[in-house]
Amino acid sequence: MAKFLIADDHPLFREALQGALANHFSELTLREAEDLDSTLAALNKDDDVDLLLLDLHMPGSGDLYGLIRVREDYPLLPVAIISGSEDASIVAKCIGFGALGFIPKSLPSVEIAEAIDTILQGETWVPKESRERLDVISDEDQELARKVSELTPQQYRVLHFLHEGLLNKQIAYQLNITEATVKAHITAIFRKLGVYSRTQAVLVAERLQL
Repeated sequence: MAKFLIADDHPLFREALQGALANHFSELTLREAEDLDSTLAALNKDDDVDLLLLDLHMPGSGDLYGLIRVREDYPLLPVAIISGSEDASIVAKCIGFGALGFIPKSLPSVEIAEAIDTILQGETWVPKESRERLDVISDEDQELARKVSELTPQQYRVLHFLHEGLLNKQIAYQLNITEATVKAHITAIFRKLGVYSRTQAVLVAERLQL
């Protein structure tokens, strides 16, 4: 019996994907999550999952952070990205950072099921138009990803708001925490990323397309 976790913040897409997969896979157990926190909670409760279908842009995931976080915490878990984007550079980064597949949401349900079949067999699946354009991830980007993987989800949220240009007071309001806590998170972010300023931290985020 196969067990999949669908992590996507759009209920209609989760429902449609469940229907497509149920028609293709017999004796399938499907679980759902709507953001990165619920995804990590579901995996913490039961990590006996055959495949995680992960949306790049659901809340908390922040493009590549969700993938980096999951790969750090669950290195043996197969992950396939489900995305509305088909940008070749994003596909390359996702594969370079440990995803076994990159499946556009625009694919017909039959092709999505076929892609998942390929991934379950241990092979990498990406759209045809991206297969010849997968750039090798540089050692520098790999090192940056390793550093980002050390950030907690809350520290990532703070980094996201730094990237948006918010002041400490505004970040505190958004996260419902004190300014002192924000400063503590920023200090930890600087230490983990090996940077010394907000500008340098933002550049790290931009390089990884967070």
